[in-house]
Amino acid sequence: MDIRAPQADRPIYVDLDGTVAKTDLLWESLFTLARQKPHLLPLVPFWLASGKARLKAELANRIDFDPSLLPYRDELVAELAKSQARGRRVVLATGANRKLAEAVAEHLGVFDAVMASDEQVNLTAHRKLERIVVAADVDGFDYIGNSHEDICLFDAAAEATVVAPDRPAAGWQRRTGAHVLPGADLSERLRGLVKAMRPHQWTKNVLIFVPVALEHRYLEFGSMLAAFAAFMAFSLAASSVYIVNDLLDLASDRRHKTKRNRPFASGAVPIPTGLILAAGLVGTSVLIASMLTWQFQLVLAGYLTLTTLYSVALKRMLLLDVLALAGLYTVRILAGSAATEISLSFWLMAFSIFFFLSLALVKRYTELLDFGTGAERSKTGRGYVDCDLEMIGQAGIASGFAATLVLALYIDSPTVQSINSVPWILWPLCPLVLYIIVRIWILARRNQMHDDPVVFILRDWRSQIMIGLGAALFVAAAYI
Repeated sequence: MDIRAPQADRPIYVDLDGTVAKTDLLWESLFTLARQKPHLLPLVPFWLASGKARLKAELANRIDFDPSLLPYRDELVAELAKSQARGRRVVLATGANRKLAEAVAEHLGVFDAVMASDEQVNLTAHRKLERIVVAADVDGFDYIGNSHEDICLFDAAAEATVVAPDRPAAGWQRRTGAHVLPGADLSERLRGLVKAMRPHQWTKNVLIFVPVALEHRYLEFGSMLAAFAAFMAFSLAASSVYIVNDLLDLASDRRHKTKRNRPFASGAVPIPTGLILAAGLVGTSVLIASMLTWQFQLVLAGYLTLTTLYSVALKRMLLLDVLALAGLYTVRILAGSAATEISLSFWLMAFSIFFFLSLALVKRYTELLDFGTGAERSKTGRGYVDCDLEMIGQAGIASGFAATLVLALYIDSPTVQSINSVPWILWPLCPLVLYIIVRIWILARRNQMHDDPVVFILRDWRSQIMIGLGAALFVAAAYI
């Protein structure tokens, strides 16, 4: 990219949202407020009713903002630094609130001045142009922006550079042949959206088929069809939750060595696009659920409620987060029961809670281990600190052994004995489950567990062998 002009003394005015930063500070501020002070969210419509300038000011004054975490366009920032070193005046001219804009300018250190919105004026489009015309000298100015609101500034500038343009700005650039710094193309955004949906996490929802498998009704078309519909409804709903969860976790994800590459944290996908996708996913999920039993609809509503509570608050609460995660896994089994109208035993539910509590603790253990010494709640976004590592490990292993004990009691229960011809064949399930649990904890302690534990179990070939052997035992106990 070359932003040099024939006259070295001509000032450069640069937009912030979508230009210097790959994200929009208004949306960032909204989700930061939802993360830090969710009790203030009901006030947002009242602030907006007084205008976007008031909304931006209220958000900026009520959040803790760290400009170092934003995803910047490093190539553009480097060029601005070169221009400033050659003696050109570089001004950050943005519709973002002044408090946030000045924090960004101080962090980057490549701007000589800041023009930004205040509580009365939303400095965008023609209002920004009027301010720049007054400030610029007779030689005019250069402008760097990205959106349809910048077109009037592109027209007035002596030289314009279009960065990662939206559709109207891209059309203007093609008509005029102005300099352009391309952003992500459509295929890259689509890949980012698919990644944000995390379809690999849908494997967790095979738990919905557990009631069908345990009752040996996998050859009944009606039961399997209902279970598959429930699987799709839960998968789409889960993807919508993952998107909202990522939006609420922008700051903590950007501090993480791998999560910083997620589509929203990295700025690869705009926040509004993610919101539209999330709404479409949950709408489709509700439509599918409407074709199943009312009990399933109730379970799905409970799942969405619990996941929302988890995203907003529970995930940052000591122990409540892992109990909620264990509950969310168990809800999937309940959903399969509700969709297929197959009753569940108390022992199965108890086994599920202990087993998935152990896996939820694995997840927290590996996250805390990744942060290393000095991990604290403000950095991890969780309710744990580095000295909790050993305690989490002990609790997780104990929970896994408790799950195995409950499984043994379940195998010996009248329910299992009544639906299996040779129930004693099921006893090897206990060492199989122990193998899976102990192995996953050994890998976690070696810092070799870098995936969701449930997804890891379903993908790991050794665990797949254990699951296959367990399924064979169920078939043998039922039909021998």
